[in-house]
Amino acid sequence: MENVLSVSLGEIVLKGLNRKYFEDKLVKQMRRAISDIGFKRIYKEQGKIYIEAGVEDFPQMINRLRKVFGLVYISPCIRTEKDMDRIGEAGVKLIDSKLKSGDYSTFKVEANRADKKFEIKSPEICKEIGGVILRNFESLKVDVHKPEIQLYVDIKECAYIYIDKIKGYGGLPLGTNGKGLLLLSGGIDSPVAGFMMAKRGVELSAVHFHSYPFTSERAEEKVKDLARILSRYVGKIKIFSVNLLPIQKEINMKCPEDEMTIISRRFMMRIGEKIANFHDFNCLITGENLGQVASQTIYGLTVTNSSVNIPVFRPLIGFDKVDIVEIAKDIETFETSIQPFEDCCTVFLPKHPVTRPKVEDIENSEEALDVDELIENAIKNMKVYTIE
Repeated sequence: MENVLSVSLGEIVLKGLNRKYFEDKLVKQMRRAISDIGFKRIYKEQGKIYIEAGVEDFPQMINRLRKVFGLVYISPCIRTEKDMDRIGEAGVKLIDSKLKSGDYSTFKVEANRADKKFEIKSPEICKEIGGVILRNFESLKVDVHKPEIQLYVDIKECAYIYIDKIKGYGGLPLGTNGKGLLLLSGGIDSPVAGFMMAKRGVELSAVHFHSYPFTSERAEEKVKDLARILSRYVGKIKIFSVNLLPIQKEINMKCPEDEMTIISRRFMMRIGEKIANFHDFNCLITGENLGQVASQTIYGLTVTNSSVNIPVFRPLIGFDKVDIVEIAKDIETFETSIQPFEDCCTVFLPKHPVTRPKVEDIENSEEALDVDELIENAIKNMKVYTIE
């Protein structure tokens, strides 16, 4: 008997002819996540991925692997030969360990016979192994509906026996759905939006807009801290840091006050598009949420969309704020996001921002600005950081 980690895949199993591509990407990211811990080998066997490693390293490995997109469950297993006596021994060992960790009185055995050449069918496996457990643990009873302990037996090239199924984030392996540029502010929403798109296989870089010296250097450090947290899930992140203050001053002097926010937002989108096109990013990603602030009405989003030709993804568009906060806490960005450092959106903030802007009105106002030169200067003076 040997201890291994079993990894269950999510929607990757539905990918048909492309499945090997997704699995290879996933294995590569798993190797990266646990490379410094050390393991003997990673191998695939009939729909799952297994890791041979020292059992003492399992807790740290599980914590790392939970953050690898594409993994649904991670289970510490006992691997043994396909022999009912050996399977029974492994089951007894796992049940005994489980009983030492808590007070349980019911159990159930669930078998999956992927190897149809194995002569004993799944119901008989459950019955026989269940009998072994009952003979060894008088305090336990079978409950097939709501068992407190569920013992799993997978019959493949080997037999794999396990109890615990630690939930991962699922999704698709990073990089299997292109590259995106996240408009990363210091708030709660944009890190969550980046996480959600990364979960769908999008590789992330970020652009951050600040208004130094009207905003502090610490506000920019806060954004770097958020990127470091995100990098636990997405690996290395490049941040393009752009000072929006010269553009905001021009808008403030030459455009109607109530259009300040929406025109600033259009400049952010244009600058993001320029960076994306130069670096072969396939989309922009924002943390916008319908109706949350004045610039995020349907009318406002329509006007900002019209400033660019690149696809813009807003994964949080229909979320309640409570839902967004819950995810932020789960991925550990929330406490950093609520640190009280101002961002560029608070500079020259109008008292009564326009909530129903029209594209033609905004474009007329922008005729007072040298849009191309302002964008060119902003990009020329931007800083680039790589966060790991």
